[in-house]
Amino acid sequence: MVNVDLMDYLKEVEGKRVHDPLAQKMRRIIRVVDPVIVGAGPSGLAAAACLKERGLPSLVLERENCLASLWQLKTYDRLRLHLPKEHCELPLMPFPSDFPTYPTKDQFLNYLEAYAKRFDIRPLFNKTVVCAEYDHRSRLWQVTTLGAEKEEETVYQCQWLIVATGENAEEVVPEIPGMNEFAGPIIHTSLYKSGHSYHGKKVLVVGCGNSGMEVCLDLCNHNAFPSLVVRDSVHVLPQEMLGRSTFGLSMWLLKWFPVRLVDQFLLLVSGIMLGDTARFGLHRPKLGPLQLKSLSGKTPVLDVGTLANIKAGNIKVCPGIKQLSCHAVEFVDGRVENFDAIILATGYKSNVPSWLKEDKMFSEKDGFPRMPFPNGWKGECGLYAVGFTKRGLLGASLDARRIAVDIEHTQFTAFDPARPLHDNRDPIN
Repeated sequence: MVNVDLMDYLKEVEGKRVHDPLAQKMRRIIRVVDPVIVGAGPSGLAAAACLKERGLPSLVLERENCLASLWQLKTYDRLRLHLPKEHCELPLMPFPSDFPTYPTKDQFLNYLEAYAKRFDIRPLFNKTVVCAEYDHRSRLWQVTTLGAEKEEETVYQCQWLIVATGENAEEVVPEIPGMNEFAGPIIHTSLYKSGHSYHGKKVLVVGCGNSGMEVCLDLCNHNAFPSLVVRDSVHVLPQEMLGRSTFGLSMWLLKWFPVRLVDQFLLLVSGIMLGDTARFGLHRPKLGPLQLKSLSGKTPVLDVGTLANIKAGNIKVCPGIKQLSCHAVEFVDGRVENFDAIILATGYKSNVPSWLKEDKMFSEKDGFPRMPFPNGWKGECGLYAVGFTKRGLLGASLDARRIAVDIEHTQFTAFDPARPLHDNRDPIN
């Protein structure tokens, strides 16, 4: 039952708003009895669906005008899921049986649209959350949004706040000396669609993760001349080995063997299938691929054909960049080479510290939960996180299920002054 002090407080806040003409025009306050989810990507949809399964509606706020805006607006045309579909499905709904093992970008988006329709998830689009802060007096989160028209401000008051903006909310654009002097275009991969416009051009791709490798392959397929900047060590693994997906095989082996032995097996088979990648400028880290992923979140590259083009000389591997000039790039080894364009495959980062006014659950440094997986899904005062596990859609699905169970468990004790503000127990395990 809602206590009297809370109701009096909310009436006082609303009364001040009603009698303030400026506030009436510029600001709305809406009390939401359901959980509020920030982000309508796969993680936010998974959380909403798991809540709906338990009879709990939710309000989903999305800054863009579509579902899964990263996939819709900021990915290249040839993109496919890098993992088999059975490892990428959201809770409660598998991929269609006629989808290929590695669905295309459009197929994945169709799946997400069907998922939202099945669970009747209807986000409020064009709602950018600029601030979310917990008010200890009302024991409610105050979630402030701006609409498409920036003067349209709305504050949503809620008991449960689910952060689903994800690991890839904002582009990482490095500062490279001479960037302002370079005459050609410099774009992030979020703006890259295909190599069609780069036909016959020399293109430098900065970053050797899965995106950088695949952009190089796409450029080759469009008769461009790509070079790849590789500053750090990197694990390159075949996408499939021994007739199974490398990821699926790894997950199966981990049921029986320790990570160290599984890593040794993966590297042995990769060496047989791919050869010594160091010969082509792709030096492996000292830690194995699974150990490195677990400790740092750095994902190994699953090769889809790029390595063959590197071996054939169609893609040149370069060291780090020292500086840029009008048409040239000087590398750290002193070599200078001309390029027509530069594509930054330098990844993304969380944007949570820019709007969430809280420093116990989320790190201000990287915008990830401070507690490592699998304990980073729950904070204090009804705060949750989904999709920050560094384990893709599998991790997001696990988060979503746990959050739904926990909210169902706590909904009837929402305003009990005697209840603890934080319960660290895992409702699933």
